[in-house]
Amino acid sequence: MPSGPNPQVALTPAIARATFLAMSSESPAHLPAVTETGPLAAGVAVVAAYVRGLPDTPGVYRMASASGDVLYVGKARNLKKRVATYVQAHRLGMRLKRMVAETVTMEFVTTHTEAEALLLEANLIKRLKPRYNILLRDDKSFPLILVTGDHPFPRVVKHRGARSRPGDYYGPFASAWSVNQTINVLQRAFLLRNCSDAVFAARTRPCLLYQIKRCSAPCVGRIGDAAYRELVEQARLFLKGESQVIQQELARRMDAASRDLAYEEAATYRDRIRALTAVQAHQGINLAGLGEADVVAAHTAGGQTCIQVFFFRAGQNYGNRPYFPNHGAEEGAEAVLAAFLGQFYADHPPPPLVLLSHRLPQQALVAEALSVTAGHRVQVVFPQRGEKLGLVTQAIANARDALSRRMAESASQRRLLEALGVTLGLEAAPQRIEVYDNSHVSGTEALGAMIVAGPDGLVPSAYRKWTIRGTEDGFVPGDDYAMMREVLTRRFSRALKENPERIEGWPDLVLIDGGSGQLGVALKVFADLGIDGLPVAAIAKGPDRNAGRERIFRPDHPPLLLESGDPVLYFLQRLRDEAHRFVIGGHRLKRSKRLATSPLDEIPGIGSRRKKALLHHFGSVRAIAQAGRSDLEGVEGINRSLANKIYDWFHSGG
Repeated sequence: MPSGPNPQVALTPAIARATFLAMSSESPAHLPAVTETGPLAAGVAVVAAYVRGLPDTPGVYRMASASGDVLYVGKARNLKKRVATYVQAHRLGMRLKRMVAETVTMEFVTTHTEAEALLLEANLIKRLKPRYNILLRDDKSFPLILVTGDHPFPRVVKHRGARSRPGDYYGPFASAWSVNQTINVLQRAFLLRNCSDAVFAARTRPCLLYQIKRCSAPCVGRIGDAAYRELVEQARLFLKGESQVIQQELARRMDAASRDLAYEEAATYRDRIRALTAVQAHQGINLAGLGEADVVAAHTAGGQTCIQVFFFRAGQNYGNRPYFPNHGAEEGAEAVLAAFLGQFYADHPPPPLVLLSHRLPQQALVAEALSVTAGHRVQVVFPQRGEKLGLVTQAIANARDALSRRMAESASQRRLLEALGVTLGLEAAPQRIEVYDNSHVSGTEALGAMIVAGPDGLVPSAYRKWTIRGTEDGFVPGDDYAMMREVLTRRFSRALKENPERIEGWPDLVLIDGGSGQLGVALKVFADLGIDGLPVAAIAKGPDRNAGRERIFRPDHPPLLLESGDPVLYFLQRLRDEAHRFVIGGHRLKRSKRLATSPLDEIPGIGSRRKKALLHHFGSVRAIAQAGRSDLEGVEGINRSLANKIYDWFHSGG
């Protein structure tokens, strides 16, 4: 990164995805106020030195601190004019003054158009996560429904991730629950299989799903190719929103079967019609002619914002999901919504229509950028009347309710943190609590873990796991004290190296799962590392590991026993249990990976097919290890050379 006024220009980025404006940011309350002298004056001088060499073209700029961290990413129609606004310190708000005061260098990229600058800006925001930009924290993928296209009898399955498998994809759905509900309807209405291809190939008689009329059993020939393909086509039409056409056709067939006295066949059609009717009754608000659209609504209160996204596909409501972006208290709903759209649609293909709760300052530019990433025209509309306004109004109401619930939960969390601070005698309510635990089985597969909690509850993105190495002298497998010592040493040695000033990312309270012994280990680690003033406590279960009679151990204090109904005790139990859940889950995953491997995997020339042949022939790895050369050679696919290699591997250590 350059340290002087030598801006990088004339580089046009190749943009793969459309993203756009995020013009404002989170206000870091922990930073000291900045006056218009000192650090602010130095930052203004840095920016001014760059301004003189900037072109009057569209582009993207980055502001970085002395440590190299990117503070802010912004786009501009005119780079020179936009960056020059930071030189006029008297016109900047406190947040921007802090940002400029921290700036020691800048980088620039010019683009052909302002739309291209919008795309690059939000791509960089998603990748770099600058402290002063509005950030979308929850960025999980959405589930889809896949009707497979790589088998003569397609199956219907839930799908996440890249669309790499052949077939037709439908969605996105807001949750796995909504996908499961739709798949359930597809099974009842269209009798499509959902078993794996391997299970399909191995069936010799119909499974239970056939008995309960959820599958047409193509695996055993209970339905022909042409008839099954017709069911698949009907399911595709349903997922495209043409359920009325299907219902009319099923009703016609039901009447015809009744006239022919084929009552069992008529009952099957009746059940399929009921399944379709039931799902239509539960769709909520459906708007005829809406097609594929997203409704994106924002509600701001108390310096926080909730954005609700409703997904409509084929005129059907596929559910909704709330988001709570990080931003400064002074930001309006329009700025937050614009920043959210850029980061959200960087990973999720936009539909042809996006309905918004607020008119954006650069709405046409947003639509242009979305059209680029989608590969088709995307309309971005702020409806003011009619049925579309009704959809937006409902989304706003949902955003308002979700934000109210979140603020109530946050208030409750803050009260718990304040009560915890008082209970443990801390100087203030802790803003970051780190909880440590470890797990092993007879000393093997040892794992240490840390979870994090704060004012917004648990912070899963900050969780960490460590594989216990046991490198220190005298380490005994299964020594809980030694494992905790290693985890804390590795965690805080790195913290000291990366952030010796202890400004960010340091805990206000370290909580250990254990008793006085584990507390002593933690205190010894901190003393050895020269860390002082860091509050630490240990929580241990009572006699016979009785939950509800936990004792809390603190340095230079007698054990603290809280009343069983104390909210602070319940809060500490939740933290301890979450740490236990996290480390046990990691330990099980690690153990399952080990069990899934085989010594045969390490022998050169032994692939999955030969490994399977060996195991089928001998029954176990132990029997293979004890087999003679001629016995090994008798296995299909194992020649003399390979038999000798396997024999030597087990009898000479490889």
